[in-house]
This record gives sequence, C-alpha cells and structure tokens, in this order.
Amino acid sequence: MRVLKIICILLVGCMLIENKAFAITDNVDISHLTLAEAKKLFHSNNRELLAAQRALQATEADAITAGQKPNPSLSIGVSSFNLNRKEGNRNSVNNSNNLQDQTLNSTLQISQLFERGDKRELRIASADNAVKASRFDLKDTERQWSLMLNNAFYDLLLAQELEKIQTANVSIYEKTFQAASLRLRAGDIASSDVSRIQVDMLKTKNDLRQSQAERQKAQSNLAYLIGKESESSNINAIDNWPDARKIRQDNIEVNINQRPDLLAAEARAKQAEENNKLANALKTRDINIALQYQHFPGQMPAAGESTIGAAISIPLFTNYEYQGEIARAQVNLTAAQEAQDQIHAAALSEVKRANADLQAATEKLARYDQQILTEAQKSADAAEFAYNHGATGITDLLDARRVLRAIQLDAATVRADYAKALAAWQAAVSAQEEFNASGQ
Repeated sequence: MRVLKIICILLVGCMLIENKAFAITDNVDISHLTLAEAKKLFHSNNRELLAAQRALQATEADAITAGQKPNPSLSIGVSSFNLNRKEGNRNSVNNSNNLQDQTLNSTLQISQLFERGDKRELRIASADNAVKASRFDLKDTERQWSLMLNNAFYDLLLAQELEKIQTANVSIYEKTFQAASLRLRAGDIASSDVSRIQVDMLKTKNDLRQSQAERQKAQSNLAYLIGKESESSNINAIDNWPDARKIRQDNIEVNINQRPDLLAAEARAKQAEENNKLANALKTRDINIALQYQHFPGQMPAAGESTIGAAISIPLFTNYEYQGEIARAQVNLTAAQEAQDQIHAAALSEVKRANADLQAATEKLARYDQQILTEAQKSADAAEFAYNHGATGITDLLDARRVLRAIQLDAATVRADYAKALAAWQAAVSAQEEFNASGQ
C-alpha cells in the first residue's frame, strides 16, 4: 500500500511537470514572437522532430531485442498408445491398468540453443551503434530544421519590413497626390504631373498588396514549423536583425567532424563492421542441448520405469555456408564507408559555400548601412527640397523617390540575406558556441 502511494505521487509529479512544460509553450504570445520563443515552440511542436524522436525510440527497442538470449523450449509428449479397448496399455508386470502403471511412454524435455561465435555480443554492438546513429540523426534533424526555422522567421521579419516600407511609400504618394491636386486647381502644376504622381501611387499600392501576400505566406511557413497553423494570421515577428560579425576560418575540419550527420555516418560505418563480423560468425555452428526425462512403466521386469537422457544437435553445412549473407554484409560495409566519405565531402563543401555567402553578405550589408542608404536619403531629401522650391520638376522628384524606395527594399533584403547566411554558416559548422567566441 505504501509503495502504491509512492507510485501515485510520482505519476502526479510527472503529470504536473509535463503540464508545466506545455504551459510554458502555450503562454508564448505569437503576436509578439521573438526568435528564441519561436525555437521553444519549434522544439515542442515540430512534427519532423517528433518523427525523429519516434525513430530513435524504435531503435532503442530494437537494441533491447538484440541483447536477448534464445529462450529454452519445453516439450511434453506421450506415445505407445495401444488401441485395444480391453487390454490396451495394461502393465505386463503387475497386470495393473491404472493411469500411473499403464505402459505409456511419457517424456518431458527441455532444450536450449547456445549461440557461439560471439553472435549475441556482435548483435548488441551493432544495435548500440544503430542507437547512436539514430540519436545523431535526431540532432541532425534538429540542425537542418532549425535552419529552416531561422530562414522562415527572417522571411517573415523581411516581409513585415517590406510591408512597412511600402505602406510608408503609399502614404507619402497619397499626400503628394492630394497636394498636387490642390496645386492643379490653383493652376500651379500641370495635369500631366498629377497623372505621373497618380500612376506611381497606384504602382506603389500594387507593391504594397504584393508585400502583404508575401507576409501572409511567410506567416504560414513559420506557423507550420512551430505547430501553429490555425493561428498563422496572428504571428508577428518582433526580433532584431543580427549584427554583422567577422568569422574566422580556424579549424573548419575539427568543427565539421563534430557535426551530427558526420557522427551518424561514423556510427553506421561501425554498425556495418559489426554486422559484417556477425555475418561471418554464422559459420560458427550453434549447438542445441536437450535434457529429457522419460516415464515408461512395464517394459521389462528388470527395467526401471523412469529414465533420463540428453541430446546435442549441431548443424551440418553440407549445402550452404551463408555465402550470400556474408557477401551482402561486406557490400553494406563498403557502402557505409563510402557514404561516410561522401557525407564528409558534402559537409566540407557546404561549409565553404556558407562561408562564401556569409562573407559576401557581410560586405554588402556594410556598404548599405555605411554608404548607400545614407547617400540615397540625401539625394531624395535634396530632390524634395528642390521640388518644393520650384527648382526641379516632378520627374526628378519621382525618380529620386523610386531610387530611395528601391534602395530601402534592397537594404531590407540584404539584412535578411545576411541573417540567413549567418544561420546557414552556423548550421554548416554546427558550432554556435564557437561562433560566439570568434565574433568581434
């Protein structure tokens, strides 16, 4: 009774902890969503992560199976039934026909298979490496889908910023169009100039509608990754863009060797080695030993009623010696080793591509932040001042506004490109802490 109470308390405690964990994720306000909060929802709700966790659990169950010894077999049999109804199975010694004295051959046998050649140990080693590979697969799934989460979050952040820029541009054009209409009534401006402003205003409204559609698609993509599909329209990203940092290229080989996909490939290569040894161990004969108790009364006057015996069975490889299993295991070993080399080469290439993209994005972002945006704003302000004082025409003003708007949109895109390039580089080297240590 006391043990039952303890078990109930533990179960209740586990339920409270689980409910608390769910409450933490449920309390996340997706209308003011940061990247850190999106990652919490991702780890709790992402379906790909859950599928990888189930695959790991299945592999762990297989490891339990692999470590088991063969169970013994118990067999019971009765033979020597005489079908003569009157004298059937009567004991010839004492002429008794009781059940205990009848001349029935009763046997009780226990047999046990004994594996040789370290087969069980090899199965356990193979299963352990399979579990290791599945654990690294789970980490690699998290690495890859975390990158997709970062990209989806930054896509939404970019879409929101582009929508803000387009909204501001529409507001400016509407005010300019209203002012130009008043000037047209006063005869201070040509109707063609008003038409040009109106055309640009309508084009900007189309651009705004497109940016709204892009924002809605970005919300939907992010909602799937964090398990909030039914609330996608409420998602609003509020985080800042990451700062530009310089990345050092020291010890790239060391970094990628710690990537989970490389570690998973290494574990699978070791598993293939154990499976190859296991296939060769099939040539070592297993033996089956049986112990038997036999009760057969009334055979002869001097014979005992009960006897014991033993038997051993050994397979004879007269027709087949597992050549197919051994050849297949060798092929699987070669394939696993080649896959390990292929994954290593692909990882190294991924790191180099990610680094090239990151360096280019860093330089582009620096130019926009330090020069291009500043100069474009100065040019647009000068055009506005000149037009308001009658020193230039509407064409120059609209051109300056188009250039500024295009540069503002490009600058936002460059920031998003840098953020995604940084996330891709971090995922490629799979070393967040090393990046933090190497940044300025």
